[in-house]
Amino acid sequence: MAKQRIAVLYDIWYEEKEDSEESKPSPSRKRRKPDKEDRQEIHEALREAGHSPFYATVDGTRESLTEMAKLECDLVFNLTASWAGDDTKDVHLAAFLELCGFKYTGAGPFGIHLSQNKSLAKKIFAFHSIRTPFFAAVYRGRLDWAHDDLSFPVIVKPAREDGSIGIEFNAVCESIKELMERIHDIHEKYDSPALIEEYIDGREMYVTVLGNDNPVALPVVELDLSKLPEGTPKIAGTEVKWRTGSEAYRKTKSIIPMDLDEKTVKGLDETAIAAYQALELRDYGRIDMRLDKEGKIYVLEVNPNPWLHSKAEVALAAKESGKSYSALIDEIVNLALSRYPN
Repeated sequence: MAKQRIAVLYDIWYEEKEDSEESKPSPSRKRRKPDKEDRQEIHEALREAGHSPFYATVDGTRESLTEMAKLECDLVFNLTASWAGDDTKDVHLAAFLELCGFKYTGAGPFGIHLSQNKSLAKKIFAFHSIRTPFFAAVYRGRLDWAHDDLSFPVIVKPAREDGSIGIEFNAVCESIKELMERIHDIHEKYDSPALIEEYIDGREMYVTVLGNDNPVALPVVELDLSKLPEGTPKIAGTEVKWRTGSEAYRKTKSIIPMDLDEKTVKGLDETAIAAYQALELRDYGRIDMRLDKEGKIYVLEVNPNPWLHSKAEVALAAKESGKSYSALIDEIVNLALSRYPN
């Protein structure tokens, strides 16, 4: 495919700008600063592949949207994950790219919306006979949905957040008292419906899916939680993912599991592809699953436009499949371009 002029588009938070009160979003929407190496690595990989990449940003102002609309490029490599620090609004940036007529990588607004709305996604999984934990969803006293078979222990999280936002070790509840306290905290901190989900005691498995018409699964990656301190729930919470100084962060890592039999791997791959297609993801995505002690597979959530750092799970899976990092990035470019008419 011909070499392209590619805008590497990312969003910047107030932490990257001057620290003014006016620029700060609500603390409940504050996320980690984006890793500069992520976009730098992608920029370098694109250049390696012979493309002409350049950086572009949106910073939560109308002016940045105006500048974004004026971009002159063959493709936008969409790395945006929030609008002004609100990670529930990245769907609107994808919609804006659509309205402006840009070709861009990754999920469209519909796929992002379905993936972010976890209770809706789980209903879609149920329709497609994709196993997912029993759940209930509640918002300030209003019950949206509840499985009759839901029982303790449960894990309670915001229904419309990603990146483990709002999931701490106390998210696992063993009693009505703990459950009510968690629901209250989620309503107050995130103004979000609370997703109450059956806690699946098992291994945390991630499968990256690449493609559109005929998507394929890359090798399984496991987030190894076995070394977490005794008595700590085996969940991929905030402490595990983002708190770099914590014991939980230091003692967990992503690995290629070597003890899975062929049947289990096939089941994980097929389940991941089914979930990817059910939520209408495009180009690339990561499916988070649990494998219980009986070998049953449960889809926890689907991640559109997952993190593409060279040390992250997507790149790890690509490397295990024999793809270099630059080849992975170039493949995403080609998959995106193939969706558009010449």
